[in-house]
Amino acid sequence: MIRNRRWASILALLLSFALFAAACGDDDDTTTSASDDTAAEGDATSDTGSGAGGDLSGSVNLDGSSTVGPLSEVAAELFMRENPGVQVSVAISGTGGGFEKFCAGETDGNNASREIKESEIELCESNGIAYDNVQVANDALSAVVHPDFPEDCITPDQLSQIWDEGSTLSTWDQVDGFDLPSESITLFGPGSDSGTFDFFTEAINGEEGQIRNDYQDIGEDDQAAVLGVAGDPWAMGYIPFSFVQEAGDQVKPLQIDDGDGCKEASLENVQAGEYTPLGRPLFLYASDTALSRPEVVAFFEFYIENQAEIAEAATYVPMNDDQVQAALDKVAALAG
Repeated sequence: MIRNRRWASILALLLSFALFAAACGDDDDTTTSASDDTAAEGDATSDTGSGAGGDLSGSVNLDGSSTVGPLSEVAAELFMRENPGVQVSVAISGTGGGFEKFCAGETDGNNASREIKESEIELCESNGIAYDNVQVANDALSAVVHPDFPEDCITPDQLSQIWDEGSTLSTWDQVDGFDLPSESITLFGPGSDSGTFDFFTEAINGEEGQIRNDYQDIGEDDQAAVLGVAGDPWAMGYIPFSFVQEAGDQVKPLQIDDGDGCKEASLENVQAGEYTPLGRPLFLYASDTALSRPEVVAFFEFYIENQAEIAEAATYVPMNDDQVQAALDKVAALAG
């Protein structure tokens, strides 16, 4: 049930694209037809003509983050409806696992929920892969608890007390600043291949990978954390806010007080950089080699130009105008 909201939004978006194509069909000189369910989003959002007309062919191969993967799946589905000659595949092996393939030249792009690490930079350089991080959306991580949990807000220091390496906290009454009973804390978090893991540990504990080792490792399955927290009144997990939105009232996202009052992971707060330290950009890394192919350039441009609709359908936070322009400029530079 947890993905129903996302796919309901995606299907609604696909239907709206198809209806637009049908309405405009009489004025379109291309081979696109309403009976093909082919969308005309390029006409609806911009006049750049990226991939317009369905004349492109080839493939685009993406891998990487489980957080960015669903977003790219939406972009891929919409792009292929407009460009049926191009096959876009989206695999999920985690941000780190994806970079291993990307830096070996095995994929055209890597979905990443963090920036590339030094070791990954060295791998790309050793294989002659020139790249850049192209932002495709905004996101936020949320510390989630059971809906009946007594507190609504938490500080980064309190999160660090709970999650940091060497923490011996085992009950809620041991957390400074909370007046909670002596109930056991059960923790759910992603595995070390996850960009969510890297981002959270650095933002909260001060160093990537630094975390206590007695939590329940959910790997790349953020839904497992939702289900775990929903089933335990004293559990906590950390997951991308998009999964919180999908979960509805199964879990409660805690607001974050970073010294400037409690802030929720709202669109306004995330875009404004006020949901600190757990707001973040989401990337699709691109290589110059991949962007030498017109179908890859068209896909990246389509993704960015339609990012608002794609992000909303996939329950993420859209980019602002400056972020969109910066992303388009990076694609243009890599494409030469």
